[in-house]
Amino acid sequence: MQVYISIDMEGVAGVATIDQVVRGGHGYPAAQRLMTGEANAAIAGAFDAGAETVVVNDSHGTMDNLVHAELDPRARLVFGTPKLDCMAEGLTEEHDVALFLGYHAAAGAHGVLAHTYSSHFTEVRLNGRPVSETEVNALQAAAVGVPVALVTGDDVICETVRARLPKAHTLAVKTSHGFSAANSLSPTEACARIRAAAAAALADRDALALAEIPEVLRLELDMPNASAAELGALIPTVTRTADRTLEGEFGTPREVLGVITICYELAAASIRSRTALANRR
Repeated sequence: MQVYISIDMEGVAGVATIDQVVRGGHGYPAAQRLMTGEANAAIAGAFDAGAETVVVNDSHGTMDNLVHAELDPRARLVFGTPKLDCMAEGLTEEHDVALFLGYHAAAGAHGVLAHTYSSHFTEVRLNGRPVSETEVNALQAAAVGVPVALVTGDDVICETVRARLPKAHTLAVKTSHGFSAANSLSPTEACARIRAAAAAALADRDALALAEIPEVLRLELDMPNASAAELGALIPTVTRTADRTLEGEFGTPREVLGVITICYELAAASIRSRTALANRR
């Protein structure tokens, strides 16, 4: 059995503030270790269930957050950015199951540090409905024939998963008390539960199901400002439908992820340029 793990940071136990998830924040180094601990717990659970290989994709921010020297040596690590498949990078037809760890609610939801791919996107919609990173990444997993076995994070994303991916297992390691507040399990307890949940989900893999991929994927992105939307409209097949909104229709989840990745970079660049200009005044 070959297992794929995509791990984010906002849904990790003990993490709830911007200071923890942004490089340079005082809480960031500790959050790196918490994230690495949860990755190791899932790796251990996968091998407990009979995994032969485990690949971990660092999926948060700059995608080089995990403490490499502390990662379980039985796993391989995919890291760095940008990546063609973003949070689903390294996921292939060779994998039997996917685990999504440390995930969070979509932009606009009342979850801990809720956003969709970029804090600069006001909202991301597929076929007219707001979506989370979990749902989009599950579509890419389905495109290569891999079911999602387990999603961990706060109670809000777990509720979404139960509605959208009912065959997947979920584990809430904290309860949202607001955008940057949570009632969390201790990291030690969270890791123990993640290890057990990963093993249980993999043991139940015959009951898992692929996410259903619509024939047409109509992506809408609400960019942070008009300048970013203008640049995004230069992407072939993408049109600007409102001052800050981009839209395009695509046939595969990979195409959707590609446009999201490009727009992520454009959004970040537009914010940096505005900040630099403001600082010169």
